[in-house]
Amino acid sequence: MRVLVAEDERDMNRLICRALERAGYGVDACFDGQEALDFLDGAEYDCVILDIMMPKVDGREVLKTLRDRGSAVPVIFLTALDSVHDRIAGLDLGADDYLVKPFDMEELLARIRAVTRKYGAQKTSVFSVADLTVDTVSRTVTRAGKPISLSAKEYAILEYLIRHKGSVISRTQLEDHIWNYDYTGGSNVVDVYIAYLRKKLDNGFDRKLIHTVRGAGWVLREAP
Repeated sequence: MRVLVAEDERDMNRLICRALERAGYGVDACFDGQEALDFLDGAEYDCVILDIMMPKVDGREVLKTLRDRGSAVPVIFLTALDSVHDRIAGLDLGADDYLVKPFDMEELLARIRAVTRKYGAQKTSVFSVADLTVDTVSRTVTRAGKPISLSAKEYAILEYLIRHKGSVISRTQLEDHIWNYDYTGGSNVVDVYIAYLRKKLDNGFDRKLIHTVRGAGWVLREAP
């Protein structure tokens, strides 16, 4: 999944981005509210981590603009404003969650999983196709009961495929959701990671799960 981190404290921003990247997310970072709106105009995000007290446009105004546009992207307010009144005001504006600084990074990751699950078509953390199972909370993958070890990027691609099982996913969709603005595309990096996944998931099994749709992309399903 792709996450936007809008936080004007650069050290904090960098720490959050590193944690998200280690967890396999595609991450973009910005440092004021106007930048956040520009990023949101230019890309589709699965979650926004939004500081309230930011230069140019504050987080509340960014959220109000998003909701006025009809965007339902999950938003987690991240702020030092910790009064009950502040929390209520943030949630009433349309925030999906509210996390007060200082915070534990594992809690932030759990809250991202929770708000993105809330908006997903399947209200669960466990997804399966045939004998392949992916648990998005424990980030474990098994096939026929056998654990499969994946890199962070391999796991991120598999999670996106299995969340959209049965649908053809294009190279552009994977680039947009798994990588960030720094990724320029035009290479075969997506194909390379798909090949890695095929080797780990399908080798040794008669029933293949990752299928190429010529000229369109890839699909995760039981039948060819």
